[in-house]
Amino acid sequence: MDLFEALYTTRAMRRVSSEPVPADVQASILDAAIRAPTGGNAQNWRFLLVDDTDVIGRVAPLYKAGIDSLWETIYAERVAWANEDPDDPERAQFLRVQRSAVWAAEHFDRYPLLLFGFAQHDPTGGSIYPALWSAQLAARAHGVGSTLTVVLMFHDEAVKEILGVPTDEGWIQAGCVLLGYPTGTWGVAARRPVDEVSFRNRWGEPLGFEVPEPLWP
Repeated sequence: MDLFEALYTTRAMRRVSSEPVPADVQASILDAAIRAPTGGNAQNWRFLLVDDTDVIGRVAPLYKAGIDSLWETIYAERVAWANEDPDDPERAQFLRVQRSAVWAAEHFDRYPLLLFGFAQHDPTGGSIYPALWSAQLAARAHGVGSTLTVVLMFHDEAVKEILGVPTDEGWIQAGCVLLGYPTGTWGVAARRPVDEVSFRNRWGEPLGFEVPEPLWP
């Protein structure tokens, strides 16, 4: 797969089938992940694959509770804003994302594979997020959809207890990647142009160029 195709089309793919992800694909995803840069080459990370349906079933209600709380707190104003005019393109896009996230929460137990990332004594995630992103790119190369979530950190102690994570070694839950074969199609995610969200030299100064449309393909 072309590198830019992977970069441009590896977007959140929450709607997936329950088809298992083969062991050799799992191995490829993890092997790509550990090749990512890590601060000081410390490799102070651990990865936990979960394909046990009983374990996933125990995590599922915690994920749903976390997603539900997002709509009531952090995203409450944005949800209200979007529902005021659901036909507006920007608001409609947000509502589509919300529906996708709600689907994931209501069907969490059908995900065939979860990938948890833990960093030791590093609350920034700077030494493990590149690895999780590499895992998602590798998954894309195999046709496996993925989405990174951090809402399970709202129930961090309960999640760690379910997974048997040691509580006295400084392991921090950085995130969980939901993996599965997508039921939808791959595509370039709609985003605000780079010149609307980027500056040059000083905050607020013009970038110096415009990119009105995606540069790939």
